[in-house]
Amino acid sequence: MSSTQAAGKVKDRSRENNLFLLTWPIFLELFLFMLMGIADTFMLSALSDKAVSGVGASNQYLTIALLILEVIGNGASIVVAQYLGARNYEGASRISAVAVTLNLMVGVIISGFFLIFSSIMMRGMNLHGDTLTYATDYLGIVGGFIFLQAIVNSVAAIVRVHGFTKEAMLVSLGMNVVHIIGNYMLIFGNMGAPELGVQGAAISSVISRGLAVVVLFWLLYRVMRARIQFRYYWNLTKEYIGKILRIGVPSALEQVMYHSCQLVFLFYATYLGDQALSARQYAQNISMFIFLFAFGVGIGTSILVGRLVGANKKDQAYTRVWLSVRSASIVSLCVIALVMIFRHPLISMFTTDNEIIRIGAHILLYSIVLETGRTINIILINSLRAAGDAKYPLWIGMVTMVGISVPLGYLFVFKLDMGLPGIWLAIASDEWLRAIIMSFRWKSRRWEKYALVKQTPDAKSTAVNGAPVEVSV
Repeated sequence: MSSTQAAGKVKDRSRENNLFLLTWPIFLELFLFMLMGIADTFMLSALSDKAVSGVGASNQYLTIALLILEVIGNGASIVVAQYLGARNYEGASRISAVAVTLNLMVGVIISGFFLIFSSIMMRGMNLHGDTLTYATDYLGIVGGFIFLQAIVNSVAAIVRVHGFTKEAMLVSLGMNVVHIIGNYMLIFGNMGAPELGVQGAAISSVISRGLAVVVLFWLLYRVMRARIQFRYYWNLTKEYIGKILRIGVPSALEQVMYHSCQLVFLFYATYLGDQALSARQYAQNISMFIFLFAFGVGIGTSILVGRLVGANKKDQAYTRVWLSVRSASIVSLCVIALVMIFRHPLISMFTTDNEIIRIGAHILLYSIVLETGRTINIILINSLRAAGDAKYPLWIGMVTMVGISVPLGYLFVFKLDMGLPGIWLAIASDEWLRAIIMSFRWKSRRWEKYALVKQTPDAKSTAVNGAPVEVSV
């Protein structure tokens, strides 16, 4: 290896182990991902508020499907991070290949389910008329090709955990550019394309994801320290699948449970009228930007925690998490303040309906209660999973989400007539209760006994020119 190549590799490795260098591309990637949803909402709002409501309702099911797919993607990324921390690059390569194959298989099954049952599923959400038609069309097309997103999730997670978060971000940027151009062409019939409305937005989404799959696979084979052999994709060993599912199943179930509760809250909102339903969708789109930084820090922190636990540097992992909680909380408070100040203009970007603007602006005031708790949760739960302690957040979520927030939402909305603010307060009660419990769990350090990978002295490929990999905090 030449000195120039070695220097380049050392530079690549250094960004794997620095939170800021890991996080800023993740932050931008999440921003771009959310921008894709905002672009859909903004462009579809030019058609009608019912189009926005229909797509928003179908996205509830799509979100749950994506979380099911993350059973494998999340589990694999954590196991790969611990393998990398233990400097076992061959094992990381094999786990990565197994994850891609499993996620594709599950994605194909879910795609078939959406193709067959999309109409029935949307009728079950108490939708009617044009809103039902828009929702069914969007879910049938995007859901029918959800296997593409399954591959995107798996490969992008593997690329990120190797430290190449900037490259993953650039792929996301390209996907968003293609999607927005596709929306412009296919929703409104510009540049000689047919005018397809909601169906056009769905087709644009599918095309952009298909192109992202091609680029991500090309990138995957450039970033792996131990290249994936073709036979690895079919080597579905019990050991590797077990490690993936040990983390992935509890993680995904916890997230599926959370979003299932959001479906219940959406069902509550349908009884508040179309204006309240539209206001909820617009307010949620804006709220995404409040916890955007926390998500970026949460993912970056989980990569470092996985590596530190794999390298048996648990004291550094413990300290790193509290530093991340502090920085994410400060930034989230600043963003919340801006949203509260400019809440009316923000909602007005999506609609001219004065009642929708009034309702949306009012519920954004409750962000100070909801988003502060959610920020802490994002960091701590991601860190517990990265350490291997994935079951604990699931058991706690069963109590706080299903047993507390859903009944509280019913009480606030239907018994106390609080409307959408009642839903926001019910969700906030869950977020804060879990945040407190997860804080005590991390302080207890019981997560230290759940490491998935043991560091071995004879591990292959220790680092560039044999130098050990140090993880900075």
